[in-house]
Amino acid sequence: MERLIAFIIKEFRHILRDRRTLLILFGMPVAQVLLFGFVLTNEIKNASIAILDPSKDTESIALTNQLVSSHYFQVERTISTVEEADAAFRAGKIKMAVVFPPDFSASIPRGEAKLQLIGDASDPNTATTLIQYANAIVLDFQKNRLQEASNSAGAPLIAIQTRMRYNPEQKGVFNFVPGVMTLILMLVSAMMTSITIAREKEMGTMEVLLVSPLKPIQIILGKTAPYLALTILNTLIIILLGIFVFGMPLQGSIGLLAAECVLYMFVALSLGIFISTKAKDQMTAMFISALGLMMPTMLLSGFIFPRESMPVPLQVIGSAIPATWFNSIIKGIMIKGVGLTYIWKQTLILGGMALFFLVLSLRNFKDRLE
Repeated sequence: MERLIAFIIKEFRHILRDRRTLLILFGMPVAQVLLFGFVLTNEIKNASIAILDPSKDTESIALTNQLVSSHYFQVERTISTVEEADAAFRAGKIKMAVVFPPDFSASIPRGEAKLQLIGDASDPNTATTLIQYANAIVLDFQKNRLQEASNSAGAPLIAIQTRMRYNPEQKGVFNFVPGVMTLILMLVSAMMTSITIAREKEMGTMEVLLVSPLKPIQIILGKTAPYLALTILNTLIIILLGIFVFGMPLQGSIGLLAAECVLYMFVALSLGIFISTKAKDQMTAMFISALGLMMPTMLLSGFIFPRESMPVPLQVIGSAIPATWFNSIIKGIMIKGVGLTYIWKQTLILGGMALFFLVLSLRNFKDRLE
């Protein structure tokens, strides 16, 4: 028994001395609880909306203020025409538009007031939730006006009209297919690349490549080219399944969609290369790729949960994830039919990410050569 106790004490000491083991045992559960606690929520806050209010009377301003004071909405812009709302939807600047009639205040006592709520149904879950929030706020506004007018001749009434842009039937697949494509391309490209190069290091064959006549950039291109080709094939299969099996639309340019997918693959491949230069073996590379890429891509990119509801620090972290920008690009091209004019910013950010990680990877390879 004394020997067993001594052996157990020895194992405890080994564990307590290993910082990486302690990080996995205590750091990961705490981080996951905090992350899931802040992210896993169906509530949406501070959603960007546009207000079209030609009347600008007391009632329309009061209703707008009530929408904003709920903290579910924030006015991103005021517009003059419905066409401006459509442009803002295409650019991804707003999630909903509120359209008042010219005589909103005067038509309330007559029971003829109308209000139009337009939602961006390219993300049907978010659009439905925001419309429900707005409906509840308008009904509460109307209830207050009914109480105020209880002794008057006319009773106020607001007829709410809802309209869903880009996805009138609110099919969940419109959000599912782009999100799955974003996740699969990242995991396949980054994880497989990092594991392959890490395997070369683990087996000792990477040293042979490093002292060969091949330059570091040639080694990287040679290692990533097969995975780039296979990932392109994967992308084609996912898009065809989405279109012909699930009825996913393809409103935009096929050429632009292909170019953006290749750019995103380059980002994922460069991330995989960078991970492989830091990982000592295959298991480490797989662990970093799965934990460092899969969870943030699923939770912080806006694929499943709206980013507007997350705390600001998590939104900042989400902005550093390539999937955040590619998800916006793929929805814009396939569902909204936008061109490069609307997605140039996201494209530029992805290009910068690819260049940044590729330069870091090349630098690490050169350091090893020296």
